[in-house]
Amino acid sequence: MQTRKSVVEYCLTFPKVYEDYPFHDDNWTVMRCLGNKKAFAFIYERQDRIWINIKCNPAWIDFWRTAYESIIPAYHMNKRYWNTIILDGSVLETDIKRMISESYDIVKPKSKVKRKVL
Repeated sequence: MQTRKSVVEYCLTFPKVYEDYPFHDDNWTVMRCLGNKKAFAFIYERQDRIWINIKCNPAWIDFWRTAYESIIPAYHMNKRYWNTIILDGSVLETDIKRMISESYDIVKPKSKVKRKVL
């Protein structure tokens, strides 16, 4: 996974997801959940590479940052909850997909449980 297109295509495999360009800047693609409009991936080009900001469980954020030099505190985001993946070929594709998937799971709309009235 090295291109914006491949990242967007992977993100679109999740249920009820859409592509957004809210900043009026074609460099920034935001992947959102349809039900709540929450973003789970910000995809952009910086320093001649594709970068992806993804939401992380705070318990895992430092693990990913120490596992790969190309995973850093998120550019322009809350560093406690977001990491940036720089697509320079050093991060395994399986790990990129895992982090995107986990980001989606964190922000996707929660199912409503119907309660019976007694």
